[in-house]
Amino acid sequence: MQEGTMLQSRKPVIRSYRLVGACIAAAFIASICIGNFPITVKEIIAILTGGEVSTMTRNVFFTLRLPRACMGLMAGAGLGVAGSVYQMIFRNPLASPDIIGVSSGANLGAAIAIVSVGIGIGGIAIGAFAGGLLAVGFVMLLVRATRANTTATYVLAGIVISAVAKSAIMLLKYYADSESNLAAIEYWTMGSFAGVTASKVLSVLPFWLIGFAGLFLLRRQVGLLSLNEEECRMLGVRLHRVRLAVLSLSTLLVASIVSITGLISFIGLIAPHISRMMIKRENTDTMVLAAMVGGAVMLIADILARSLYAGGLPISILTTIIGVPVLAYFMCKRKEGKV
Repeated sequence: MQEGTMLQSRKPVIRSYRLVGACIAAAFIASICIGNFPITVKEIIAILTGGEVSTMTRNVFFTLRLPRACMGLMAGAGLGVAGSVYQMIFRNPLASPDIIGVSSGANLGAAIAIVSVGIGIGGIAIGAFAGGLLAVGFVMLLVRATRANTTATYVLAGIVISAVAKSAIMLLKYYADSESNLAAIEYWTMGSFAGVTASKVLSVLPFWLIGFAGLFLLRRQVGLLSLNEEECRMLGVRLHRVRLAVLSLSTLLVASIVSITGLISFIGLIAPHISRMMIKRENTDTMVLAAMVGGAVMLIADILARSLYAGGLPISILTTIIGVPVLAYFMCKRKEGKV
């Protein structure tokens, strides 16, 4: 009887997994097929099974489309998980990777790299990665300096670091070369998958895997951090160490993504909301589904970005267009008390 009840309660979750999984599969295939040089599903099957296709088709598949689709899925899944974790541990439905200054720090690091060493992709990626990690490091130092190891302190420290980073970026923009560097800084802040290659995906994959897998290994601790701090201590959770580990892994995950794609808006905010609306709960299933929803939304946004404009629109334009109505819908439902 108890097993039947548990199975019945899992049915909405299983249905959600199947629905979003089907969306990911369809979007992933469409992402490979759609572009200035179209590839058919038949040609994809031929490439994977060793059949005969033109050299151009094979090169486009392995050099451009497959790395781009994989990076889109990785970026969406990573930002979705990070957003879900931030919203749980900060107990704030509006929390996102910006909450502790990761995105602002990565933006500043990229801007410094563009101004100092030029517009080379490698330098920008390293600068963004270092900026994201340094941002969370300064947040930790600021929290330690205040001697108030609470959730609110982390949020306020993140706001302070973000404000400082944005001020530094404005200063860099003021002195940047208006013909090249300024345009590169602006374009990077809007995000894009246009420059993604297999080598770039492989270069960030180890860091992405460490952050992604680490958060799921700590999923029980993440759930406990969503409780009241006194309750956490009563349950034997070492708040400082666990929070530090979770935030560090989340930062590593986000920084590994934005170091290649640039800043991407709204995915980390809306993916957890969509997953909660689908399964009506907040636990490990929410994290998994947030990763899947983030991946699906990111792939769809990238398809639209390259379909609406031949040169490819910045990805954050599309994620914002998708994210704003979803967030507005959530706010209306929340006001009605339905979510």
